[in-house]
Amino acid sequence: MCDEQTEAQNAAWLSRRQFGAVGAGLVVMATIPGCSEAQSAPGNLAVKGRAVTVTTPDGKVDAWYYTPETGKHPAVIMWPDIAGLREAYKTMASRLASSGYAVLVVNHYYRGAVAPVLDSLVAWRTPEGQAKLKPLIAAITPAATTSDAKAFVAWLDAQPEVDTAKKIGTCGYCMGGPYTVRTAAAVPDRVGAAASFHGGGLVGSEADSPVNLLAKTKASFLFAIAQNDDASAPDDKTALAAAAKAAGRPAEVEVYPAQHGWCTIDAPIYDKVQAERAGSRMLALYAASL
Repeated sequence: MCDEQTEAQNAAWLSRRQFGAVGAGLVVMATIPGCSEAQSAPGNLAVKGRAVTVTTPDGKVDAWYYTPETGKHPAVIMWPDIAGLREAYKTMASRLASSGYAVLVVNHYYRGAVAPVLDSLVAWRTPEGQAKLKPLIAAITPAATTSDAKAFVAWLDAQPEVDTAKKIGTCGYCMGGPYTVRTAAAVPDRVGAAASFHGGGLVGSEADSPVNLLAKTKASFLFAIAQNDDASAPDDKTALAAAAKAAGRPAEVEVYPAQHGWCTIDAPIYDKVQAERAGSRMLALYAASL
C-alpha cells in the first residue's frame, strides 16, 4: 500500500529518471495528475455509465456503474487505490467496460465519506490528504471488506446488463489489491478471476491474510507487483505463488519494471507502457476465467 517508504522510493526514482539515471525509453510516463490515458487500452464498445448506490450491512455505498450500451456481460468489481473513488477510476472503469464488462467501481470509504474524498493520488501525499484518509482507512477491516464484497456481488447479479451465467471478476489497486482476494473468498461460487495491481498487504501470517485465503477461492489470479514493492518484500512473490499452487489455483505472479502505483492514471509514477501490458494480462485472465 502507499506509505511513507513507498512514496520516498517513488520520489527518488522520479528524480533519477528526470536526470537521466534511469535508461531513456524504459517507460513512457504521465507525471501530470488527471492524465486521460487509461490503465489498459480501450475496447471498441460504446459505453454508458451512471452513479449508483449499493446497500451493505454497514450503510450505503456510492459507486459508479459502467456497461456496454447493449447486451449482457460478465461483471467486474473495481477497488480503487488509497486515494479512493475519483475521476481517474471512473475513466479506468469506463475503459474496462468498453472491452465487454459491466464494471462497478466503488467508494470503499463510504462508512465515513462520500466520494471523492481526494481528487487525485497526489493529494494523498499532502498532510491534509493524509489527515482525511487515515481515519477512513482505519474503519476498513477484513470482515468489512468481505461483507461489502458479498453485497456488491448480489447487486451486480440483479442488474439487467449482467450475464449471470458468467463468473464475476474483480480488480484492485494499491490497498484495493488484497480486497480482490477477499472478494474471491467471500463469494467463491461467483467470483472467477481476481487481478491485483501493485497491491499492498497481500502476504501476512494471519489466518485471514490474503495469501492464506487463496484456498477458500475458486478463482484464477493475477498478481502484478511493482519493482520497489518487490525490493522491500522479495519473499512475497514466492509466498503468493506457493500458496496458489498449494490451493490448486491458477496464478500469474510477475514483478513489473515499474514503481508502486504505475497502473493508476493520475499517479505521478504512472507508466503507460507497463500499465497497458498489465491491463492486457487482466483482459486475458478475464477472457479465460469469466
